[in-house]
Amino acid sequence: MGVATGPAQPLLCAALVLAIFCGSWYVVWRQVRGRVMSSAEYFVTAESLEIPPLPEWIPSDIRAEVLRNASLEGRISALEEDALPRIAAAFSLHPWVEKVRRLAKRAPARVVVELEYRRPVLMVETPAGLLPVDARGILLPSDDFSPVERAGYPRLVGVNSVPPVMPGEPWGDARVVGAAEIAAAIGSAWQELRLSCIAPSILAGSAAPPGEPVYTLVTAEGVKAVWGCAPGVNAPGEPPPAEKIARLRQYLRASSVLDSPGAILDLRRP
Repeated sequence: MGVATGPAQPLLCAALVLAIFCGSWYVVWRQVRGRVMSSAEYFVTAESLEIPPLPEWIPSDIRAEVLRNASLEGRISALEEDALPRIAAAFSLHPWVEKVRRLAKRAPARVVVELEYRRPVLMVETPAGLLPVDARGILLPSDDFSPVERAGYPRLVGVNSVPPVMPGEPWGDARVVGAAEIAAAIGSAWQELRLSCIAPSILAGSAAPPGEPVYTLVTAEGVKAVWGCAPGVNAPGEPPPAEKIARLRQYLRASSVLDSPGAILDLRRP
């Protein structure tokens, strides 16, 4: 059997050298892998996690909480193959995190985490006090709000359902979800319109689908404005949320309305 000559010989030599190098590297890596993986230089810490700036309604840095709650603090190396999925799973369990978009490694142990945060829109009145939820009715950490901060949010009354045990879980009550959708639609206009609370009820003869609650907004002066169904409900004949807000703003400009506590307005009709 002859020895290869000509143009193919340099390629065979290069392949042989590469194979020897890779084999040697693998042997060396198996010997030092344990020491490298356990090196503190590669451990993921709260400081090595880069997340989007926290909004004003999240009072504390969540990075340390995420690692601690998932038992990853000082226990995960950036060199581990499953490091990013484990970190992503840990962030997804935090009650302030709506969605984990993407993760990327940066040398030596920095991890860039792209997140979407939950936003509080409503406080639900319960025997235990006012509990915050987001626009989808997800319970948020109540300890992160002072009494003054809670009082500044729209308030849902008349709901006696049991709240979730843990923040980050859905309330499981359609009335809470509907009121949260309304509060999110009104947004910053809540203070401008001098609104006090949202109250759900079942009104006979309404255009709402059977069993769907009809919501009423109550102003600080005691004026009641029938909002109708939640934005997510297909109620025939009801105007969109923006039009209802415009009608309420128009009604409240009339001093005669504010001078009549107990007056009832219907935002579903001009």
